[in-house]
Amino acid sequence: MKIKTEFWGKSSKDGKEIYKYYLTNSSGAQVVLTSLGASIVSVIVPDKEGILRDVSLGFDDTDSYFDDGAYLGRVPGRFANRIAKGHFELNGKEYNLAVNNGPNHLHGGPWGFSYQVWESRVLDNAVEFMYISEDGEEGYPGTLKAVAHYEWADDNSLKLTLTAETDQDTVVNLTNHAYFNLNGEGNGTIEDHILKLNCSEYLPTDAGLIPLGEPAPVAGTPLDFVTEKKVGRDLHEDFPALTIAKGYDHCFVIDGYLPGQLQTAAELYSEKSGIALEVITTQPGVQVYTGNWLGDAKGKNGHVYPDYGGIAIECQHFPDSPNEPEYPSTVLKPGETYQEAIIFAFSVK
Repeated sequence: MKIKTEFWGKSSKDGKEIYKYYLTNSSGAQVVLTSLGASIVSVIVPDKEGILRDVSLGFDDTDSYFDDGAYLGRVPGRFANRIAKGHFELNGKEYNLAVNNGPNHLHGGPWGFSYQVWESRVLDNAVEFMYISEDGEEGYPGTLKAVAHYEWADDNSLKLTLTAETDQDTVVNLTNHAYFNLNGEGNGTIEDHILKLNCSEYLPTDAGLIPLGEPAPVAGTPLDFVTEKKVGRDLHEDFPALTIAKGYDHCFVIDGYLPGQLQTAAELYSEKSGIALEVITTQPGVQVYTGNWLGDAKGKNGHVYPDYGGIAIECQHFPDSPNEPEYPSTVLKPGETYQEAIIFAFSVK
């Protein structure tokens, strides 16, 4: 494994130095990471003809990441996804968070982990990022130490291990918000991609995409990916859950979830390129977002990312978990270690 480090600029927020890391395996396939948001910038893998394609959406410059509301490739935190009205109670105390998504709190707030420059170091076949979130940052209790550890393997699998520790009771939910287009970033939409989910239930939501409570079966709805189908087949159906979000932006419940156990959450495939992606995780849910509001974002290599130009498969705990005691807990206490894993395994069919 070859790992190259490159200075990429300074944060326009606090002047911290930002670095890029190029991880190249024995076959020449490559992952590019950055210390800005502990983000994935590129994933370059071979297609069925052996031609290398960059299948991850991203930007060419650091300023674009600070202006990015789509969270391309980021590790959002302290709590990924939404918390209703930016409010939760913990140990009988109320906490009010920054509101940045209508009436709700999204992805840790306007200056969450995605917009922070993480400390970074190179290991044998990995790059590791660390961020210290101070007590009270964006309204959260406790000082939290978060680590994102990326390993790139010769079999073209990218493993992300997310860990965290705290000095006070707090809530935490970490993921990666990479968008993939298996035809190559900037190469049309993902509506022709074939998706299969290991999820027979999803979380219905209100108009603000806050879960209503109990999971519901996907059977008989356009959200049924238990049997593989093209992403675009039902994308524009007149179905409340789709019209609310202008496409898919839903948390699916992974079948057979057991804490700490790796299992397949999703399988994505492009017939055009022959590239397949299996997403494996220890998390209980997967938020599938079809880039409904990318809005012709200006991405890498002069490419424009239209709506539906990439799909995010975000393995995580359920949205609004701090307000839903029946959901798997997102509470982290001193002396405990939060640890979750996500594997993006690329291959060719």
